[in-house]
Amino acid sequence: METHPMEPFLPDGARLLMMGSFPPPAARWSMEFYYPNFQNDMWRIIGHVFFNDKAHFVREKSFDKEGIKAFCKEKGIALYDTAHRVIREKGNASDKYLRVLEPVDLAGILSRISTCAHVAVTGQKAAEILLDVLASPVFGQTPDLPKVGGFVPFDYGTRKMKLHRMPSTSRAYPMSLEKKALFYKQLFEEVL
Repeated sequence: METHPMEPFLPDGARLLMMGSFPPPAARWSMEFYYPNFQNDMWRIIGHVFFNDKAHFVREKSFDKEGIKAFCKEKGIALYDTAHRVIREKGNASDKYLRVLEPVDLAGILSRISTCAHVAVTGQKAAEILLDVLASPVFGQTPDLPKVGGFVPFDYGTRKMKLHRMPSTSRAYPMSLEKKALFYKQLFEEVL
């Protein structure tokens, strides 16, 4: 059993909460921050969208953690994952073999970022976990799974929220980085 190894990254004024499923095993990390696997393209996609440079946050076999954190603070991007406690049934980073024992306390996270009205999940597993959270008694809602690039509305107390489903940034997801970047660009233009 593993418990999430990082604290939520919740900068003041965050308007967007981006959520994956769960970090990969620590042996795959290139930095101690979200989307740490050097083979994951999240930070390349963001570099491409905002700086027209896929390598903007890339360093030799690593990512620029401090540059990424500063960028996310400036843009109002919060980060966490949809699972808090898991079992890796195969010991690898694949979402396919990730059994969720305890999902995220989404209400607790959203209560700490009162300016946030958008949650973006980065992949199928993250979307499924969050839909289960929304169906729990805390939220009591049953939105449909949005298509990739789409969203569904949900409520958190009196706040009107949107749950956006984004393509996975894993290279295992069969879509080019450039095409994924188009989906993310559309999200960022709407939200930020």
